[in-house]
Amino acid sequence: MIFLKLFLIFSKIGIFNFGGGYAMISLIQNEVVTKEHWMTSQEFTDMIAVSQMTPGPIGINAATYAGFTAVQNAGYSYEWCIVGSVLASLSVVWLPFTLMLMISHYLIKNKESYVVKSVFGGLRPAIVGLIAAAALVLMTEENFGNPKTDLYQFVVSVVLFVAAFIATRFFKTNILIVLAAGALAGIICYY
Repeated sequence: MIFLKLFLIFSKIGIFNFGGGYAMISLIQNEVVTKEHWMTSQEFTDMIAVSQMTPGPIGINAATYAGFTAVQNAGYSYEWCIVGSVLASLSVVWLPFTLMLMISHYLIKNKESYVVKSVFGGLRPAIVGLIAAAALVLMTEENFGNPKTDLYQFVVSVVLFVAAFIATRFFKTNILIVLAAGALAGIICYY
């Protein structure tokens, strides 16, 4: 039963995802954490971290991790967990791939059409909203701490967040340097 649900849910996420993997994060969170309870908020946060660090598109990486974890938390063996990860990965890709094969000829032929330009003009704000929703999904107690229970962790988290934002947005710092600096700050602050 879980495999059918994985297929249907990740097919739905794949077909309704516009804007890439980051826009997909809030959709995955809604399905696997909120609705199905296949993973906890902490596991979801870990999934996003691992998905960003591993090579490949974040949406497919997140689907792979979510499929594995959902099947594992359902009590299946390691081999079935691999089947779940492959199924979720393929499910999130097959419908958009098929759709793009069908409409790419039309889009290339009519890229200057008013209708095509209007559709893409309407999608842009929606994509920004989905990416902003993904950012808000990650602003949780698991990531930032709670100022009532651990003020030190909360302050350190907010300072690191603001510093990373400023470094990447205004100073165009290489993301690998920002990640290394964040890891070093974590070692210094928490070791």
